[in-house]
Amino acid sequence: MNCDAAGKLIPLYYYGELSAEEEDDVEAHFHECPACAREMTRQRAFARAADSLMVAPPHTLLEDCRADLAAAIQGGAPRIRRTEKGPWALFLDAIGLSFTGFTRYRQPVGAVALIALGFFAARYTGAGMGNFAISPSGGAPVAYTASMTGDDVFSTVRSVQPDSAGHVQIALDETRRRVVSGDVSDPNIQKFLVAAASEENPAVRVESVGLLKDRAASTEVRDVLLNALAHDANAEVRLKALEGLKGLAGDAVVRKTLAQVLQSDDNAAVRLEAINLLVTRHDDTMVGVLQSLVQKDGNSAVRLKCEKALKDMNASVGTF
Repeated sequence: MNCDAAGKLIPLYYYGELSAEEEDDVEAHFHECPACAREMTRQRAFARAADSLMVAPPHTLLEDCRADLAAAIQGGAPRIRRTEKGPWALFLDAIGLSFTGFTRYRQPVGAVALIALGFFAARYTGAGMGNFAISPSGGAPVAYTASMTGDDVFSTVRSVQPDSAGHVQIALDETRRRVVSGDVSDPNIQKFLVAAASEENPAVRVESVGLLKDRAASTEVRDVLLNALAHDANAEVRLKALEGLKGLAGDAVVRKTLAQVLQSDDNAAVRLEAINLLVTRHDDTMVGVLQSLVQKDGNSAVRLKCEKALKDMNASVGTF
C-alpha cells in the first residue's frame, strides 16, 4: 500500500468503516511510514477536538437536505425556499400588475440592486465597519452580533433570489476563523493543542509541544510527545518532546522510543538528550546500544557521553 492509498483510507479507518483485511494493510503501512502515522495521529486529535464542540443542528436540517437531494436527482438546482409575502410586497405586486410592460424591467432593476449591494458591502467591509447579513425574510439587512474584519470570515455566495418588490435574498456559505483562549490546564484547550502538535506549520508544532510538555502525566499527551520525538521532522519539536518526557524516563514505552531515537535521529543534540534520559535509570538492556554508538556514532560528544554512561554501569566500552 502506498501513501496515497493510505491517505484516502485514514478517515474510514478512524471511523471503523474498513474491513479487517483493509485495517491490517493500513496499520502495516503506518508502521512503515512515519508521515502517514503522523497524519493518523493528527486526524484522531482533530476529530476528538471537533467532537468536543457540540453544535445543535437546525430543526429543519433533515427536511432541507431531503428537498435538495430530490432537486439534485431530478437534475435541477437546489430548491428555492420561498417565504410568505407580507402586505407591503402584495401591494407592490398589485401595483406592478396594473402597468403594462412593467415585467420587462424587473431583471434590469434586480441586476442594478445586486451591483449596488456588492459595491456598498465592499466599501463598508473594507472600511472596518463590520459585516452585515441579509434578513432571512427578505427584509432589510441586519448587523452581525459580533464585529469581524475581512480576514475573519470567508464567504461564498450560494444563491441570489431577487423578487418583484426590489428585495434580494442572498444565501452565503461562510468559513469563520475563531480564536479560542483559556488556561493550558483546560481539557478543551489541551485537545486543540494535541491537534496542533500535528499541524503542517513547524512553528505551531513547536509552541504546542512546548505547552504540552508539562502535561505528560496524561496518556494522550505522552503519546503525542512520543510521536513527535519519533517522527517530527523539526529538531526543535523533538527537543521539546524530550523535555516533556523527562519525568517518564522509567516508562518502558518511553525507553524503547528513546533507544530507537538514539540510533536513528540525525541531530546530535537530540541524541545527547536521549542518552541523558536513558542513563537516569540503570538498565542493562541499554549496554549493547551504547556500545554500538561508541563504535559508530559520528559525533565525538555523543561517543564520549556513551563511554561515560558505560563506565558508570560498570560495562566495557567495546563489544567482545
